Amino acid sequence: MASNGLHESFVGAIQASLSVLFIIAIGVIVARWKIIDAHNSKPLSKLCVRIFLPALLLTKIGSDLEAGSVGRYGIVLLWALACHLLSFLIGLFAHHVLDMPDWTIIAVMFNNSTSYPLLLIGALADSGVLRMLTSAGGGDESVSQAVERAEAYLLVFSTVSNCLTFAVGPRLIDTEHAPEEHEDKDMDMGDDDRNEGDTLPDEESALLHPAEALRSVNPFSSSPSSSTSIFLSKKAARASGSNAVLSRPPRRRVTLVTHKQWKNLGPRARWWLTLASDFFNAPLVGALLGATIGLVPALHRAFFNDATDGGIFTAWLTSPLKKIGGIFVPLPVVIAGVSLYSSLEGAGGGSSSNRQGQGAAKSKFPRATVIFILFVRFILWTGVSIGIIYGLASKGLLGDDPMLRFAMMLMPVGPPATKLIAMVQVSGAEEGEEDSIAKLLTISYLISPVLSFTVVGGLMASRASL
Repeated sequence: MASNGLHESFVGAIQASLSVLFIIAIGVIVARWKIIDAHNSKPLSKLCVRIFLPALLLTKIGSDLEAGSVGRYGIVLLWALACHLLSFLIGLFAHHVLDMPDWTIIAVMFNNSTSYPLLLIGALADSGVLRMLTSAGGGDESVSQAVERAEAYLLVFSTVSNCLTFAVGPRLIDTEHAPEEHEDKDMDMGDDDRNEGDTLPDEESALLHPAEALRSVNPFSSSPSSSTSIFLSKKAARASGSNAVLSRPPRRRVTLVTHKQWKNLGPRARWWLTLASDFFNAPLVGALLGATIGLVPALHRAFFNDATDGGIFTAWLTSPLKKIGGIFVPLPVVIAGVSLYSSLEGAGGGSSSNRQGQGAAKSKFPRATVIFILFVRFILWTGVSIGIIYGLASKGLLGDDPMLRFAMMLMPVGPPATKLIAMVQVSGAEEGEEDSIAKLLTISYLISPVLSFTVVGGLMASRASL
């Protein structure tokens, strides 16, 4: 019986992983057919982050979060912070000790924590794999109800990941090749011509196309003349001959601060305000609204009960929000396929001036770096997450929800986020780095079916810990 259950789980997990890969392939096809390209995929990405994802967060978290479930969501929040911190430390070790590129920190720290795992958990439900987990938990809960709850847990983790991406991610990449000081002055001279609410870039660009988000300043530096990341890269340190972390003022204004007030602020004040504002993005607002609605009984009843039971918003507001949020799950994965195809096509083509020396760059493909990142993202985190969660659950520290345990085991595992491409494109990347990153992401998604082992291990460990 156990052998049959293991075989069925593995086959179902393979099917679920291949279904996600198929959706990525659709993105590659539409990019190949020029239905969507890198340019017109940007508005779709913004739409996903600004509208679809907040709607999904509001409805998923709001419907499940109640006074009795606050503890479970608190556990997920702590787990998200711990996972990103550990990944960050691993990335720092790889960069500073193993002398790997600075983008290794981002690739190790941020995985695709939203659309990919949501698609995977839905496919697992369709394959019937999750029935063994819900039945082991006891009670008469349906698989669909358990999946709804698991999706809410995954979205809490992704909210933390998105906030850190907005605020910390761009600042971890070396920006020593940023524009010089006179360009900043030119930008400041043109500030008065902008509208009062302009920011450059907006929060969606910071997540998916962070072109200007890389211009940041270290508050502990007294010199605005150099431009490096918060953690000084080795090549920047050699170039500057200094061990200090130097940087430059942020090249965009916080929305709530007027142009006049912004000009009167010092570099350190600008840095802290920009950092704080980057945390408050559209997905976080959606999550906070969902938490508020869920924790206030009157609002929870109005938004999620039947119309005959006090649900005055259910039919005309909550239902459309659920449908809009549902669009988010497959669309970013399709866009990821477009992004991968466009990146590989750009790496293989382009003007002669931009691709000069491409042959030499190709010969320097960082195999060791790619292998290290894939090892951390797929193997190391699988073992660490399953081991830690199983240990905590066995000691009774995670409650009695099997879906919570299983979802937490999946959260830190998976391919690096595709936004790594956009971050590195504007960071003064050396010749061939974009090519290497595009290949890394392509390989990581092609081998993503190996997550079947994570799924099966998570299912077995979750059942054993009950």
